[in-house]
Amino acid sequence: MTAVEPRVGAVILAAGLGSRFGTAPKMLAPYAGTPMVRRAAEAALASRAGPVVAVLGAHAEAVRAALDGLALTLVENPDPAAGLSASLRLGLATLPPETAAAVVLLGDMPRIGPAHVDALIAAYAGTAPRPSAVVPVSQGHRGNPVLLDLARLGADLAALTGDRGAGPILKRRGDVLEVPADPAVIFDVDTPEAMGS
Repeated sequence: MTAVEPRVGAVILAAGLGSRFGTAPKMLAPYAGTPMVRRAAEAALASRAGPVVAVLGAHAEAVRAALDGLALTLVENPDPAAGLSASLRLGLATLPPETAAAVVLLGDMPRIGPAHVDALIAAYAGTAPRPSAVVPVSQGHRGNPVLLDLARLGADLAALTGDRGAGPILKRRGDVLEVPADPAVIFDVDTPEAMGS
């Protein structure tokens, strides 16, 4: 009898102000001709993860328009200035209760594709006992997206505050699985200049 594959959802964090980027909404900046946030959503939707939740906040209507036509669950963080932790908690809470784990994608990492997400899910599903998280590593640095086991990390994630994701939690834990990845997992866009790199 084959083991039942765990249900793994995805959460795309796209609520941030992107203040270092300038006045234009960062999530809408085109990368290879497609708004960054739509690239993240398409990568998640083409992966084994599901359902896919996108958390909007700053520039919500424009970001919603950029995601038009995609099979996403959209939720809005009413206070994006409260930081990344509020968006992460909101996105995770939107997933169905039977979801075992979630892959968390950042909307400003346009080189992430479905294979990056699937590699995390395969590593998680193929490890016993299951790790609390699966983190990609490139050039000696932990990157994103990350997979979070919701049962093991639930209490810690619920207590997160400020402009932080799960990184501080994962540093404290010994049951985080690191998987080798290409440099896409450590490439994000904070300034318009980074778009061309």
